[in-house]
Amino acid sequence: MKIAAIDIGSNAIRFQVSTVLTNDKTHPVFKKLEYIRFPLRLGHDVFTTQRISDKSISKFKKLMKAYKLLLELYEVDSYMFCATSAMRESDNGSELADQIQEEFGITINIIDGNREAELINRAISSYLTDETYLHIDVGGGSTELNLYAGGKKIKTRSFKIGSVRVLEQIDSPLMWQDMEHWIKEHVKEEYGRVTAVGTGGNISKIFELAQLKPGSTMSIKKVKQIRDMVEAYSLEDRIYKLQMNPDRADVIIPASHIYLQVMEWAHAESILVPEVGLKDGIMLHLYEQSLIQQKLNL
Repeated sequence: MKIAAIDIGSNAIRFQVSTVLTNDKTHPVFKKLEYIRFPLRLGHDVFTTQRISDKSISKFKKLMKAYKLLLELYEVDSYMFCATSAMRESDNGSELADQIQEEFGITINIIDGNREAELINRAISSYLTDETYLHIDVGGGSTELNLYAGGKKIKTRSFKIGSVRVLEQIDSPLMWQDMEHWIKEHVKEEYGRVTAVGTGGNISKIFELAQLKPGSTMSIKKVKQIRDMVEAYSLEDRIYKLQMNPDRADVIIPASHIYLQVMEWAHAESILVPEVGLKDGIMLHLYEQSLIQQKLNL
């Protein structure tokens, strides 16, 4: 079985095709066949003008056409396109989704913050134990927080604070205050020690630069060290010396600020960084839906 997930974010659009490998004793394994990350920053348009520009729309349509061709070439059995904060906040996001449906027969699901968090949670659940965790997913336009205690998710909230918003200096001080209040209200002392769980391309890059073993946690001190090291480089040196994509080089510092601020408010001394995200949650959802369909067909 081949499945594909398309994550239409505020800073980039990710496309992944995987083969599902299963047996009776293990969870499904998604073997990557194709992965494309295209740096179309819809958030730059939307968070400054509330609309997706004509130039971005033209590129977006070309990208959707290319992705549809890849779906056909790989003979994908099931796929899902999900759009997050940029498209859901834009005045013309729904209109653009309708145009894509009409021109290419592709359905774009414009999901809210809670649905986005739910899908990401599917991907990280296998990494968690019965301890207390605060999951932090920082995107270009929003940050999703999910609190786990005793092996269960007990609170979730989406905030309009993201790396692109902070970069463009259009993040709201009131939203920061709201996030601080939410964390201090819900991350209670009786839950014990809190470990942060970070998802998103920026925290993955910070973890890579820290050169830690996969599966190990990264201390808040180490996150700050890597942040300070990266910040000391010019944008050009981040690209050429640290091997960052241009659209990663400019948002990694704003993103690290969000992760660190959340960790400090939650008194989390370390962060776990599983290499998963929205696209992985989409693939799990598609796989589970296929199992349901198989049972119905029996």
